[in-house]
Amino acid sequence: MLLRILSNPLAIIMVILFFGASIFIHEFGHYLAARWRGLKVERFSIGFGPRLFGWKDKRGVDWRISLFPLGGYVALPQLADMRGIEGEYHEEEPLPPLSYADKMIVSVAGAFFNVLFALALATVLWVTGMPVLDELETTQVGYVAETLTDENGTERDGPAKLAGIIPGDVILEIDDEKVKNWNDVMHGIITGVRRSEAGNPRTDILIDREGEQMSFTLYPVLEEHEKIRQLGIIFATSLKIDSVMENSPALLGGLKSGDEIIKVNGENVHHRSVLGLEIREDPDAPLNMTVLQDGEELVFSITPEDVVYNKAGDTTPMVGIRWLREIHIRHINPVDQVVQAVDTTLTVLGALIHPKSNIGISNLSGPVGIGYAIYITSLFSFFEVMSLIVLINVNLAILNLLPIPVLDGGHMAFATVAKLMRKPIPIKVIATSQASFMLMFLAIAIYVTVFDFGRVSRNESSITTQEDAAKERVEIIFKGPQESGEPTP
Repeated sequence: MLLRILSNPLAIIMVILFFGASIFIHEFGHYLAARWRGLKVERFSIGFGPRLFGWKDKRGVDWRISLFPLGGYVALPQLADMRGIEGEYHEEEPLPPLSYADKMIVSVAGAFFNVLFALALATVLWVTGMPVLDELETTQVGYVAETLTDENGTERDGPAKLAGIIPGDVILEIDDEKVKNWNDVMHGIITGVRRSEAGNPRTDILIDREGEQMSFTLYPVLEEHEKIRQLGIIFATSLKIDSVMENSPALLGGLKSGDEIIKVNGENVHHRSVLGLEIREDPDAPLNMTVLQDGEELVFSITPEDVVYNKAGDTTPMVGIRWLREIHIRHINPVDQVVQAVDTTLTVLGALIHPKSNIGISNLSGPVGIGYAIYITSLFSFFEVMSLIVLINVNLAILNLLPIPVLDGGHMAFATVAKLMRKPIPIKVIATSQASFMLMFLAIAIYVTVFDFGRVSRNESSITTQEDAAKERVEIIFKGPQESGEPTP
């Protein structure tokens, strides 16, 4: 697994570049604000703990990279006594106290710069546009699972199937919140906080079925590993044909590039997997396909053919279709992108503290999980990485403004309380609370990292399995009618 990751140096560089840039931008905001307000700056550190390497500038500021990559800090002795976390200060003479405005400006500057960075990246995405699969822009259900595996490893009936959701339904609302794409649908399900009278997870869905609006109440099953809510639905996909294979039943049966399959054996189909399921259910039976070809609805009868698909000589029935996956370029206003990231962050935070949600600390990601998410995303699209970094920077801005000791919001809260009380808060109280919360954050970071490694391991195992299977595949060759003894159509 490690060798596979290390074999993608460009992806690793992007992780270091973007993740490091997000932390640097935040701390650089504090640094510039401190310089502007005339504060003493001791050091600028990416990471915590012992110094690994760095340099001192002409103003005596120690710019460094530190051992533990859990964030960063700018050491400002006048803002708060953080020696227990940042190390000793080198005060040659007493420093003048700060005004309330100084404290607030310097504290909020980090979050402000993260938002500016997010807006800058969002502006680039707005100008260049971001490639998006058409199928992810829909809220139409393409497939409904018969069963799901719950958190105990037990196979359960699919909640959507039980409730009566069918392929083709268009989801309008999740728990009374409108949805615009499949990301909204999944986000609404996972962060849901509704429960039944018995205390079980509940999701209310409003759908459109052939022009008629219908409401359903579903009872989600918790996913096996993450223990988040799932309903057993997949987005609809187009069944447009990109190409048909040489000598295949699809080609010989009359299908061609650009055709779109709309029915199989008289039933509407909304997901590509349905065709495979129909074939496996009765491999020898002909498939009656209703196809939109050159603007006309035509019906073709096509019988699958067994073909060898791996080096071991195993066979499977196929018709010989390659699907077209359509992509469009999406241009979203940068402000709208940032607002969406704010909404996502606040929704997850709300679910995290809500007693009826199924989102817990174990579902969060620390540096390992975030770095891996950037790494995986970079393998697919540079634009997707930029979109993810927009979200991460908005996330950093909001989290750092929470009124919790150690965070920027904690400094602001202490400053505000001291101003209201018209006297400084005892240094011992501040130092104790900061040390306590720092230990708590370290414990959370370790706890979250354990789950991050589990996610990384499962995902890499899945990728390795797919790669091993790909190495065993052979070129699909159809015999055609003459070799199989069938008459030429």
